[in-house]
This record gives sequence, structure tokens and C-alpha cells, in this order.
Amino acid sequence: MNKPHLLLMLLSIASAGLVMAGPPPYMAIRGARIFTVSGPVLEKGTVLLKDGLIEAVGENVAVPAGVTVIDGTGLNVYPGLIDALSTWGLPEVAPATPGPGGTRGSAVIAPPLQGPPAARVRGPEDRPNTFTWVKAADLVKPSEKRLEAARGAGFTTAVSFPKQGILAGQGAMINLGGETGGEMVLDPSAGLYSDFVTGGFANFPGSLMGVMAYMRQVWIDAAYYKVAKAAYAKDPASVPRPAYDRALEGVLETHRLLIPATSRVQIERALRFGAEFKTPFVLYGGHAAYEIASDIKKSGVPVILNVKWPVKDKDSDPEAIPSMRTLQLRDQAPTTPAKLAAAGVTFAVCSDGLEAPKDLIKALKKSIDVGLKPADAIRALTLSAAEIYGMSARIGSIEKGKIANLTVIKGDLFDDKSKVSMVFIDGKRYLPAPEAPTPPRPANVAPTEELER
Repeated sequence: MNKPHLLLMLLSIASAGLVMAGPPPYMAIRGARIFTVSGPVLEKGTVLLKDGLIEAVGENVAVPAGVTVIDGTGLNVYPGLIDALSTWGLPEVAPATPGPGGTRGSAVIAPPLQGPPAARVRGPEDRPNTFTWVKAADLVKPSEKRLEAARGAGFTTAVSFPKQGILAGQGAMINLGGETGGEMVLDPSAGLYSDFVTGGFANFPGSLMGVMAYMRQVWIDAAYYKVAKAAYAKDPASVPRPAYDRALEGVLETHRLLIPATSRVQIERALRFGAEFKTPFVLYGGHAAYEIASDIKKSGVPVILNVKWPVKDKDSDPEAIPSMRTLQLRDQAPTTPAKLAAAGVTFAVCSDGLEAPKDLIKALKKSIDVGLKPADAIRALTLSAAEIYGMSARIGSIEKGKIANLTVIKGDLFDDKSKVSMVFIDGKRYLPAPEAPTPPRPANVAPTEELER
């Protein structure tokens, strides 16, 4: 088809109203309470959105004619909430099969691999449970079933990671809306997720010490691999060409390493261990960080806090007597955000282990009740998460030029009675799905309170 005919066809389609329209070039929320995070709260402000970005924000923003205006009376506007360590947007991952990984293995993405069991791992050369080349950015699906619930709880962004094996793969910072997975990705190399999983003493590495030694070996191998590649590139005529190693390629492209640590002993060990790699690292977990907040501050290492606070297992033996240490952790873990904030530690929060995205907000409300300042809680959900992943110039606060990710709530973010009115992702408005009605109780079933009498 020649160009004139193509142009005429496009014009005729447009005149018929069939061209898919993107977000309005201009949209404004006027008269709302705006939590900029990077600056003061605007009690009655306006935020103007244009082409997916924040065009202006302030108390005296001029709204051009023809702009779609949302009345912000009674609404609170926050930067889009961020889950700092998630699997949102990714397909469910089956557990990795034990055995060789690295250049001879493969990531186990659902459905799980079938066939004979993997060969016994005898040493680090077999690359056990290593999947550094797997990229969450390649796996993101806009149809993933949890995204709607996350948006409905006010989340616009997540940092999602594969989670199989010792070195599980490269995480991606994603927006929770878009037509394609590619549109959702903000940063395809957010960091490398690690976990201290073992395969039992029958296989290498069969212990925590073995896992740590193995990780050290991988980094040593990567350093030699980098030198060998550089030498070959400089003199390919006389220097042997190094064999391609996708596991080591994944290590070399790692911008930051995520290391697990929950108890005080684990945190102290992780701070020492992470410093060995000469790669920026982040601690995740952190329930007992309240005990060691000042030391974490001195290290300069940020924390991604798991806010699934420890509680008594509902299936535990009712006659079992928990240790004093267990009782103390249950009591003090919710104070960890306040202790980290007071010490000046940069920390964000994640929904790992929680049943629903809204439970993350409820968990932070519990911390507010025991001393966390609401402003620090909001920062942990927004700008601090962006800072940890090097994305604060693009998201995390309401400022001119940043991506138009906003969470709009009727009421206070941490009030149980408040409702998410809408979220904006890349300037596109998403409304929460209507809540499912409570199913009617059958006529022959008595209310619970009557059955308990």
C-alpha cells in the first residue's frame, strides 16, 4: 500500500473514532490535600498531569482550559505506593530442582521441569541453584492476577524478583499497569536476589557455611571472568577466548545484591558478608533490626523490611510455652520501623508473606500505633523505596517532571475506614474493582455467635 492510501485510511479510521486513545494529554486533581513527601504537605493543592508525567504541583497551579479536572475535595493524594520486594506481575515460579544450574542448568518456571532427577552436585563448578541470568523483566505479565488487588490497595509500583535458588535472578522495578510487559518495566536491573537455601548435607552446598562459601566462589569466578574477557578483547590474536558463562554474566551486570537477614545474629553476619563482595547490597527481612539500628546506620546499608510481624502460629500446640526471646520478638518487631527511622536508616517495606496487598498498610498502622511517625511510614512506602533502587529522580514523590504515579484516597492512608478512590500509573487512571458482595447465609445456618453459645 502506498503512503497516500495509508494516510487516507488512517484519517478515515480516526474520523470514525476507532483509533485507541491513550491517557488524556492533560488531567488535574484540584483542591486536594497533597503529600509531596519531598516537600511540605499542601493542604489545598493541585497536581497537573500531562503525557504521563507530573506537569506541575502547588497551591496556585493554573489549570489550562480543556483539561479534565477531578474535584479533590476530601481527597488525599500520595505518591504511588511501592512494594520494595515482591513477585507481583510475575508468573508463579515452581521450586528449583536440586542439582546443577549455571551454564548447564535452567531456571524452573512453571510448569516445573519433568524428567529424571538432576545429577548430584559435587562442587561450585556445577553452579548449584544459580539462576543469575533469569530476568524478571522478561517474565512480567500485565494480566497477572494479583495486579488488580495491588492497585486497589493503592500500589502503583513493585520491585519484583524471581525467587528460586541461592542466586535467583535479576529483579525489575515495574509499574502495575500497562498494555504490555515491556510498558510496565521501569528498570530491568533492580538487583540480584539471593537466599541461603541448602540442598541438605548429601549435596553441595549442604549447609549455611557451604552456601556462603559458594557465593564467595561465584564472585571470585566472576572477577577472573571479567579480567579474561578484557584481556581477550584487547588482544584476541594471542589471548585465549574465554568460554561464555551466563551465570557469571549475570553477576557482572548486578547493580546491587539483596541479602536475607532477620535476627540480630543474621543481620550482623550479613553486614560483614555483604561487605566482602564489593557490590552494593541491601538487607531484606529485618524483624530484629530494632536491636541493632545504630550499627545498620553506621554501615550505610539500606533495609527492606518484611512487615509480616511474627505472631503465634494458630496451629501451634496451645500448651507449648514460647521462649522469652520469641515473646520479645513478637512484642518488639513492630517497633522496628520507628527505631530505624530514629537512627536515620533508609528503609522501605514489602508485602512478602502477607495474604493481601492491603495487609501491608495495616501492618504499618500497627507500627504507627507503637511510635512510627506517619510521615516516615509514607516515606517508606514511596520515596525511600525509590532511593534504595536508584529511581528517586523518576518516582517516589510528587514533583514536576516525575512519572505521574499517584495514589488518591478518600481519607487518611492508614485509617481502616478510608478507601482508595483511584490510582494513576504513567498518567493513566485506574479505578479499584468493586468489592465482592458478602454471600447470603443459607436460611438453615445459624450465625456464628449463636453456634458458639
